Amino acid sequence: MIDFLRGAPVAGSLDVVWHAGWPSPKHDPAPEIQVHAYSEHTLILRQNKSVHYEAPFLFLLFGNDRALLLDTGASDDAAHFPLGETVDGLVEDWLARHPRAGYSLLVAHTHGHGDHIAADGQFADRPLTTVVGGGLDEVTEYFGLRDWPSRTGELDLGGRVLDLIPGPGHQESALVFHDRHTGLLLTGDSLYPGRLYVEDRAAYSDTVDRLLDFCATRPVRHVLGCHIEMTTTPDEDYPRGTTHQPDEPPLQLTAAHLRTLRRALDETADRHGTHPYGEFILVYRD
Repeated sequence: MIDFLRGAPVAGSLDVVWHAGWPSPKHDPAPEIQVHAYSEHTLILRQNKSVHYEAPFLFLLFGNDRALLLDTGASDDAAHFPLGETVDGLVEDWLARHPRAGYSLLVAHTHGHGDHIAADGQFADRPLTTVVGGGLDEVTEYFGLRDWPSRTGELDLGGRVLDLIPGPGHQESALVFHDRHTGLLLTGDSLYPGRLYVEDRAAYSDTVDRLLDFCATRPVRHVLGCHIEMTTTPDEDYPRGTTHQPDEPPLQLTAAHLRTLRRALDETADRHGTHPYGEFILVYRD
């Protein structure tokens, strides 16, 4: 059995250059999915921008009893986006190093937008696999999140426990995952270096407060969202639909960016439209 408590939160590596597309998407020599090992038991995947401009990040976390795949990307066609095949290979590699019988896979989501659930169907017939739908009722029922969004929850992968923090505001079923083993806070589209689309101001504001309260008493090594849309120039993003982003900043943010986001919400409370704040841009959709 792997001890996921010892030394937690353990350090990992973000020494990686993310593939950010190609000038001619049809001639991109890179694979459809980039895989980076943050640690022995934690993998970060990115869909190639040449496959889909959203280029979402996905996360594969291994516990003693089961693995968690968080999000399934923006494309459903396995011929162009072989997520199921890729995940199968990664699970097989991990099990070769850590043999055990009856190992299962849980597929869940940071939220229910199409660019995060598109390849769910690639796991529909996979043995020992549970796919949690992206709807609010499905999320709250499976994870036992009563009194949504007031209460947090827990997910145990077999000695590796994640905190589940309701995160509506960008989308009604959004869920933030905090991995106690690594200290990673996986924020989906609620916070990342890009355009933060706010669908419900009150709910989004409450989510930011909820995350600030959580981070005040928990160790958070990195805040990892699901996209990179900014350039390395503060306040400057790439236009929506861009398939080549050669001047990207890193994916990782910090808990301090939540405080900046809180300030941004306060300063723009009576305004509409788009508001740059350095590493992200606040976008009100109302």
